[in-house]
Amino acid sequence: MRKYLGLIIGIGVIGIIALWAMSFYNGTISANENVEKVWGDVLVRYQERADKTKNIVEIIKGSADFENTTLREVVEARAKATSITLDADNLTPENIKAFQEAQDNFTGALSRLMATVEAYPNLKTTDAFRDFQAQYEGMENRISVERRKFNDAVRLYNVRIKRFPGNMLAGMFGFTVKGYFESAAGTENAPDIKF
Repeated sequence: MRKYLGLIIGIGVIGIIALWAMSFYNGTISANENVEKVWGDVLVRYQERADKTKNIVEIIKGSADFENTTLREVVEARAKATSITLDADNLTPENIKAFQEAQDNFTGALSRLMATVEAYPNLKTTDAFRDFQAQYEGMENRISVERRKFNDAVRLYNVRIKRFPGNMLAGMFGFTVKGYFESAAGTENAPDIKF
């Protein structure tokens, strides 16, 4: 019996390691699935904004004297933002940064459009435009919420694959670090308000 004790202990240790590896793998798959689900939610919100912006561009085109440069910038920024397709399997920090830059450019063009509209009182009284103004703030807020949820999901996933001893298995199972959304440059500075 003594002769088999070492063998039994060895099999037990191997069994514990195998159970731990399975638990790590299954938990990381769950964390990755959550990241993919939340990423889908982010894309839905960005697509919603792109779709509504297409409609407002058509409304504004109807105002013949509207500033075409601003409108063209919005159309170009929307086209670039919607042309970047990033699936959940490629959420590297570099890909997230490129996606975010395109979306930030679109946000900036939309902000300039909204500011320019102030000089066009006839357009501001259009029901469709007023509806868009009301929806615009909500869209940006929903995008912000989804981006925060995405960053939270990515943080949990990244911590899981970086923490010891899971980091030893992460690479072996093909789990890699995912990127975060970051604040746009200059957002840390409060705007100057003058009356």
